[in-house]
Amino acid sequence: MYSHMMVGSNDIDRSKKFYDALFKSVGGPEAMVDPKGRLMYIHNGSIFMVTSPIDGKEATSGNGMTVGFAMESPEQADAWHKAGLEAGGTAIEDPPGVRENPGMNLYLAYLRDPDGNKLCALHQMG
Repeated sequence: MYSHMMVGSNDIDRSKKFYDALFKSVGGPEAMVDPKGRLMYIHNGSIFMVTSPIDGKEATSGNGMTVGFAMESPEQADAWHKAGLEAGGTAIEDPPGVRENPGMNLYLAYLRDPDGNKLCALHQMG
């Protein structure tokens, strides 16, 4: 059902620095840039894209929206979170750690990208 996720940016160069750091921290590639200047990250069978809005208006983050990235381990989530902070992201919500839920424990780490998009690294603890 899922094919890709795209977020808007007001500064593609700044976003490239930020998302390149995130993807490289988990073994992914730097962005490919398509002919329209959009950033495309292909990793673990998924596609994540960053674009300037095609309507020419300012990019805004979605209130209540979170983009989740699957992680292989808590350590990978921590590396992702650290890379994001060092590349201009902002830590939000609780610090990275285990969240106990009925029937499933999750390791979560949250960031906002430089444009305010909410991101989450998630590892299912089993």
